[in-house]
Amino acid sequence: METKVLVAYASSYGSTKEIAEVISETLRSQGLAVDLQPIRKVRILEGYSAVVLGAPLYMFHWHKEALHFLSRHRKILADHLPLAIFAGGPFAKEDGKEWQEVRALFDRELAKFPWLTPISVQIVGGKFDPAKLRFPYNLIPALKKMPASDLRDWVVIRAWASSLVAQFLPDLPP
Repeated sequence: METKVLVAYASSYGSTKEIAEVISETLRSQGLAVDLQPIRKVRILEGYSAVVLGAPLYMFHWHKEALHFLSRHRKILADHLPLAIFAGGPFAKEDGKEWQEVRALFDRELAKFPWLTPISVQIVGGKFDPAKLRFPYNLIPALKKMPASDLRDWVVIRAWASSLVAQFLPDLPP
């Protein structure tokens, strides 16, 4: 049976979609069949060998579409379907305290699903552009004054995606 991976993502401003595209390309380059879909379009998980789920963290919470995805597909994910998860969010340099805080926050979000046992969880840097803020965030003066940033480390993202292949294909020789 062909190993077919679903890469599902939620993205409000396009940054997480770009990350999901790079993950999909990386998995394909390793020989996997990959479907890339926005979370809101995913109806069933039957036919997939594994799932990569990604969404941004906004205002101390993981994107609601990702949370709904986990609830909606609980049975198949809990029973046997390998799941890897990534979240984007930190806007400060990786050596800062913000990364630790974001990881703790994300762990609390995932703890809402005690049945969940992802094979891998990755925090990736976020991208922020105050000029693209939409309501209600465009009303927050502190956000509008923040400088634009892009902390997505494509080398780290590709390496993480490559590391998933061995977990999705456990019968491969080392």
